[in-house]
Amino acid sequence: MTKTAWVFPGQGSQAVGMGVDLLTHPTAAAKYQTAQSILGWSVPDICQNHEDKLSRTLYTQPCLYVVECILADLMQERGHQPHLVAGHSLGEYVALYAAGVFDFATGLALVKRRAEFMEDAAGGQMAALIGFNYEQLLAQLAQTPNVVLANDNSDAQVVISGTPEGVETLIASIKVKRAVKLNVSGPFHSPLMAPAAAEFQKALESVPFTDAKVPVLSNVEPTPATAAEVLKERLSQQMTGSVRWREISAQLPQEGIEKVVEIGPGKVLTGLIKRTSGQLVLENVSGAADLPG
Repeated sequence: MTKTAWVFPGQGSQAVGMGVDLLTHPTAAAKYQTAQSILGWSVPDICQNHEDKLSRTLYTQPCLYVVECILADLMQERGHQPHLVAGHSLGEYVALYAAGVFDFATGLALVKRRAEFMEDAAGGQMAALIGFNYEQLLAQLAQTPNVVLANDNSDAQVVISGTPEGVETLIASIKVKRAVKLNVSGPFHSPLMAPAAAEFQKALESVPFTDAKVPVLSNVEPTPATAAEVLKERLSQQMTGSVRWREISAQLPQEGIEKVVEIGPGKVLTGLIKRTSGQLVLENVSGAADLPG
């Protein structure tokens, strides 16, 4: 049997119309109904009819979680199971769900609170950098206050986060092919998120986790773990910690993984994994039409 990892994308991968093709599946219909009772609004309605809301953290994160969980459920209903899971930022919550660490409703309630705290964060800036000298970037980050490596995606693509001044200073001090400021409400995955993270921690502490059925590679610590207390502790650090996706990508073949299936809209993660671990077989399940038999 081919040793397979499932990976789940995070904020930025959302697309208008995502999940609408799943509405006819009984599993999906039940999940959408549960989600509406928790959120107070309809995920399919937002995904279909409200592009402005879909791009807002408050809605983006729950929508992605719900759609990706449904796709993971449908994969499992068809007899497919991962040997290992990982998710990028918000996607880590779907990975934990797919690994059986918490149930759908528990995870969605956490994601709802996370989205609310992150939506309220302000006073920061994030920027994607493409095409640079990686060692030079790390050296400059160490010398520049109030800016950190938020998403370490690959040697050629990262996201930095911090104060507007810190981000501007860093961009001006290195040679970069392209720098794109992100339309986000706050400095995610940086120490500036500490107040939001402290509030979220109160919600996280009250939620019971169970041991994962398959190993999880966490954003802040890309080594496999299944113990409930370890996974919860790692998740508690995620809001202020860096998403170490480059290391996760490199770790996959070290764990004997031969194939990676990205479950969710877009192909961002398989694109990043291809750069770091190009020998892996890569597949994408973005919607109903991509589901294997």
